[in-house]
Amino acid sequence: MTTAPATDDPTGAVLSKAARENFPVAPAFVPRAWREDLMALYGYARLVDDIGDRDLAPGGADARALGVDPAQADEPLPMLDALEADLHRVFTSAQGGAPPRHPLMRALIPTVRRSSLTPRPFLDLIEANRIDQRVTRYDDHQQLLGYCTYSANPVGRLVLAVTGTATPERIRRSDAICTALQLIEHIQDVAEDLARDRVYLPQEDMRRFHVSETDLAAPTANASVRTLVACATERARRLLDEGAPLVGSVHGRLRLLLAGFVGGGRAAAQAIADAGYDVLASAPKPTKSGLLYAAGTTLRRGT
Repeated sequence: MTTAPATDDPTGAVLSKAARENFPVAPAFVPRAWREDLMALYGYARLVDDIGDRDLAPGGADARALGVDPAQADEPLPMLDALEADLHRVFTSAQGGAPPRHPLMRALIPTVRRSSLTPRPFLDLIEANRIDQRVTRYDDHQQLLGYCTYSANPVGRLVLAVTGTATPERIRRSDAICTALQLIEHIQDVAEDLARDRVYLPQEDMRRFHVSETDLAAPTANASVRTLVACATERARRLLDEGAPLVGSVHGRLRLLLAGFVGGGRAAAQAIADAGYDVLASAPKPTKSGLLYAAGTTLRRGT
């Protein structure tokens, strides 16, 4: 992980990370209002994760913006508490309450008002990062899926809400896609997560494939690790396939956007396979051509 330079601009430091994601966050082809809303949602989700991962830009600008002593900027729990308090200001400011302190939280206000969003999905993302501070290993796949209901699925639900396309069936498909994208990110980041004393590969699977944490700390993956990663990648691919009909259920530029999300996940899974399932030597990332091909195929098929 590259250490970011110190900055007094917490907004720019967070939003600049959008270019590193596996999928386009707010591409130019979507309507301007959607693009603004998607970037506001991304800014919030990225800020929450950066707090939980202790990955904020040096200098304490985010802590100061949230009214926290900069000496506590590297302490996730007080920072998450301050962020939750600021989130409540987003929702109460419309009734004359004090405005949020952090600029990324202020940017959420128009999005929340335009789409009549509720606090629940935003709070779930905060809770996911609180879970990260107390849970560092997952017994089995079902426990990991439970975590993803907090860490991933709220994002897709918010996208459907701001585009006015949420239905129970679309939410179900969206949850499958978001969970798959989260699992793929976990697979890509095995080495980085282990450095934070987190392992998102289920312990049950590690025992099944005779993989130890010492194996995960090696500079390259042995045959057992590769087999485990291949199994985890296939599991994520099946979830992507389960959710992919969401693309065909919508039209126009939203269909393009969702094809980009699904295609980004498929391209990332293919990059892992192309690396021989060795996610320890480096974090496999999709090429631009691979992403475009996967997104185009998904768009054409609608699934």
